[in-house]
Amino acid sequence: MKTKKSLGQNFLRDEKILKKIVDFAQIEKGDTVVEVGPGEGTLTKFILEKAKRVIAVEKDELLAKFLQEKFKEEIKSSKLKILTGNILEIENLLKIAKLKIPARAGGGNYCLVGNIPYYITGEIFRKFLESENQPKSLTFVVQKEVAERIIARDGKESILSISIKAYGEAEFGGVIKAGSFVPRPKVDSAIIAVRDISKKRFDEITPLIPLTLRGKQGKQTPEELFFEIVRKGFAHKRKLLIRNLNISKDIFEKLEIPEKARAEDLKVEDWFALAKSFKDRKEL
Repeated sequence: MKTKKSLGQNFLRDEKILKKIVDFAQIEKGDTVVEVGPGEGTLTKFILEKAKRVIAVEKDELLAKFLQEKFKEEIKSSKLKILTGNILEIENLLKIAKLKIPARAGGGNYCLVGNIPYYITGEIFRKFLESENQPKSLTFVVQKEVAERIIARDGKESILSISIKAYGEAEFGGVIKAGSFVPRPKVDSAIIAVRDISKKRFDEITPLIPLTLRGKQGKQTPEELFFEIVRKGFAHKRKLLIRNLNISKDIFEKLEIPEKARAEDLKVEDWFALAKSFKDRKEL
């Protein structure tokens, strides 16, 4: 199949690597898998062997038609459904197709898996991690540099790594060399998984009020408070964190955070401890 540069298409055909991705996703028999950008269906083939049901979302109409033909038996048996459209608009796609993915609140499980378009990596992470119906896990092929930032391989955290680790456990699944893709991208890729996704850690944070948020008067959610603190902490990377947050030394001493620490030095547990320590909006 001919690739479209505008859609960030880079096909992966090495079966050994494809099996590695699916094994790393830890898909269970009862799981529904939402696959992002199935492309030629090379990864879809192995996901179907593990999952109870697969919903594959492909933006390229020609590829979607190709997949309909390639997997016509799986589609006929209702094990696979191909949706044509943008993964970032999945709610509308599901509504049109009269489909639902299992709700975690109802005891259902679904996983997100895919060799995703690199130009929307951040948007996909944000959309599904912040969703009311979060997946239990997500496993993506991303740029190697992005994967290393997420796990903070150099020991330095970032807004990206903290934003992901706030919701789940990030795990590095190995490097995929650029030569494994068609066409060959300019950089190497890597497998990254986020497991045990939930919003439970935010429950311990008390929102601050009153607040005018995005033009609406109301109560701030624990998530909003947490990320407000994180963004402020990383606002000036070269400054000491205590100056960025403009808080008293007493809070740092109580939480055993070094006075000369910078935002990149704190682990996600430290950020949650900081968020729980704020009692008054004036402190921000």
